[in-house]
Amino acid sequence: MSRIAGCAAAARESGRSLLIPYLVAGDPDLETSLALMVELAAVGADMIELGIPFSDPSADGPAIQRGVERALAAGANLRGVLELARRFRELDGETPLVLMGYLNPIEIMGYAEFAGECALAGVDGVLVVDMPPGEAGDLPALLAARGIDRIFLVSPTTTAERAKEIIEHTSGYLYYVSLKGVTGAALDDRESVAVNIARLRGWTDLPVVIGFGIKDAGTAVAMSELADGVIIGSALVERIARLPPTQSRRSDDVGEATALIGSVRRALDARCGGAGASETGKRP
Repeated sequence: MSRIAGCAAAARESGRSLLIPYLVAGDPDLETSLALMVELAAVGADMIELGIPFSDPSADGPAIQRGVERALAAGANLRGVLELARRFRELDGETPLVLMGYLNPIEIMGYAEFAGECALAGVDGVLVVDMPPGEAGDLPALLAARGIDRIFLVSPTTTAERAKEIIEHTSGYLYYVSLKGVTGAALDDRESVAVNIARLRGWTDLPVVIGFGIKDAGTAVAMSELADGVIIGSALVERIARLPPTQSRRSDDVGEATALIGSVRRALDARCGGAGASETGKRP
């Protein structure tokens, strides 16, 4: 069983909602990203999605685009992201780590080398936003051979036929995009999300997690009532953007940037009857 599957199974058994924060690797620099990842795990993140910086992030809104620009300006690239993942894995052997990004940097590296480097770095899952299963070539097989989960997106406009095809190629968890727009947009149509999640549950036993538009504890709790977990990206990246420069940073600044995730964890656990972070060995 993969780390992702094990984490999701434990959460489901205990009635715990999965909380998966997203951050851009290298924003504002790789050392800070490492500190943020460690802190996110400590305050109750079940898994971490680590964004691979790319110059044309078509699915991302302004907050993540600016985070990508900061990371690229600081020199972040795919090899640096893999090294960051490796360093995190040396410090944390439990928290599943998912690389999320776009196809171009992976194609440049080469599918076989990328899959091998992911395995060496301790990566647990890969989500390539602009790579649908039918166009993925041999990358999914290369990842599967190394025990790495292949995560795909389903959106509100995905047809039933296409959703079932995507599910057949997915492992780890299914990422449901909650709205017709980019990351950071407002999420205001709970009813359609509920209908679509119910349809997906009829077709798969995979955990279904909701991303896009989840900004705070209130929206996280509302969405967690519909699915197995939630993903928070733009709201966290906006807080990371407010970090002071390294030379003037206080010891508790990283904690302040990740405080949102801690507050969401507590709200989710309260909804689930108190299945808190301390039960997984993390700081409550």
